[in-house]
Amino acid sequence: MARKFAIREFHSSDLVMLYRICLETGDDGGDATGQIDADLLGHFYAGPYAVLEPELCFILTRDGAPCGYILGTADSIEFAGRCEREWWDPLRAKYALPDRSDRSREAMVIRELHSGYQAPEIASDYPAHLHIDLLPEGQGVGQGPYLIDRFLKKLGDDNVKGIHLDVSRGNERAMTFYPKLGFKLLKESTAGVTYGMKL
Repeated sequence: MARKFAIREFHSSDLVMLYRICLETGDDGGDATGQIDADLLGHFYAGPYAVLEPELCFILTRDGAPCGYILGTADSIEFAGRCEREWWDPLRAKYALPDRSDRSREAMVIRELHSGYQAPEIASDYPAHLHIDLLPEGQGVGQGPYLIDRFLKKLGDDNVKGIHLDVSRGNERAMTFYPKLGFKLLKESTAGVTYGMKL
């Protein structure tokens, strides 16, 4: 029997599943379970977007069960400010800064929580950014482009002028995925690349 995929709007009851998907795709697309605090990646890469801009969070389902998401912000500069006002403080109280000698993945993400999200300079020209994660059952079956289309359509309806996103060099699938959708290379480093698209 063919699996039925659908894309729907986010509901607050989806938040726990978003965190799970974020963890299970948190190792450059692979499962990070056991490598890091189970909620930590979600606190940084999923939670603030779903809570602060739920209208830009869409859920991919397979036979009714969530198996992926796309989420982000229409204005990265404003988002950075909102996170400082509304999101980071309780997490900074919960997760103490690790010792400088601790180079674990968990320590690195905790440091990101304490420094907070910083909008890059390109956000003035490409203000929106996104995160997309699919569990294995949602990968390789053509659903990623549909999620991207849904997200970009919402941005277009809201007159957002451009979007950017960062990709780790370890995520080879993503590095080939975005150029095929029309994203242009904006900058690169040894750690990763930044793609952008005018809308």
